[in-house]
Amino acid sequence: MQGLTKRQQMVLDYITKSITDRGYPPTLREIGSHMGIRSTNGVNDHLRALERKGYLKREDMKSRALRPTALDTEADDRESIKIPVVGQVAAGQPVLAAQNIEDVVSVDPFFIGHKRDVFALRVRGESMIDAGIQNGDVIFVRKQMHANRNDVVVVMIGDEATVKYYQPHPDHIELLPANEAYAPIIVRKEDFRPTQILGIVIGFYHRF
Repeated sequence: MQGLTKRQQMVLDYITKSITDRGYPPTLREIGSHMGIRSTNGVNDHLRALERKGYLKREDMKSRALRPTALDTEADDRESIKIPVVGQVAAGQPVLAAQNIEDVVSVDPFFIGHKRDVFALRVRGESMIDAGIQNGDVIFVRKQMHANRNDVVVVMIGDEATVKYYQPHPDHIELLPANEAYAPIIVRKEDFRPTQILGIVIGFYHRF
């Protein structure tokens, strides 16, 4: 393969780190912000160069389809992990109650690590599309009852599970969508319980 320029290597390293740390690639906006590139066209120029030189695969023009080719060769020797896919999450029930599990998927451990406390959930709605998470996508969630600021969390609000950015404040919890058409969900801190956090989103699968 052809060699990379310094800037192309920086883009490739950032994409690889994002997948390793978060389980999914960065958006074009995130790449541009990291690299100091103002236009998405400028970011796409670097991505096309990485594709042309054989360092990157992309199913379409969306950044969430980015996949460094080096990661594919690393995955060959790993055994897959079976993850339960939860259908409807019912309030008051354990998330992995037998009646909630509708399927099982096999996942390369690269995407989620070797953790066993992970479940999958099919997304309904478009409130997180600007984070690359679309209606019908399958998200992978690590079960835990605490979250850090800006984590993407699955939270029970009333009788429904919702996927949002987590923003704690002194007197309230703000659950932010990644879609300007949707309003944030505000919960008073005294009304919010740790058990409402079902887990942290660590990756997702998008059907193209």
